[in-house]
Amino acid sequence: MKGNDNVARQMPDKNGVSELHHDAMTGGGRIDFEIIEGFFFAYRDFISDPDAILEKSGFGRAHHRVVHFVNREPGMTVADLLDTLKITKQSLARVLKQLIDSGYIQQVAGPEDRRQRKLYPTRAGRELALALAEPQSRRIARAFEAMSADERRVVIQFLTGMQNAKSE
Repeated sequence: MKGNDNVARQMPDKNGVSELHHDAMTGGGRIDFEIIEGFFFAYRDFISDPDAILEKSGFGRAHHRVVHFVNREPGMTVADLLDTLKITKQSLARVLKQLIDSGYIQQVAGPEDRRQRKLYPTRAGRELALALAEPQSRRIARAFEAMSADERRVVIQFLTGMQNAKSE
């Protein structure tokens, strides 16, 4: 490989296009595929119940995230939500409009700055957030059943370590 050998090749070269591999990818001890696959499968199952609930309303995972965070921090501004979700204004605008039009979120002008938009869940929005979180909470509780409080703290420390550093 040309250049830095630590950088994964993004596109195959002309000589490697049709090369078939019959052995399982191992990563040579540099990549922890067991954990990566654990995340794939855990995420698939963790999100499956909320996905089924959201699908009935024509909503998706972006709607889930908005409903979740607005319920966790009622009165947050659109700018705060953009920062939390790390998405574009355009992406949020479409999702937020659908949630407002459907009666799950209410947008209120800020008291000091009328241009500022504060977001609040409605009763329906709170009920939806709880309906989405309950099966996820049950799944988490089952996973923690056999763990001690110290092991739970290690899991939380690990998950925190997996997050990108927050910009301040």
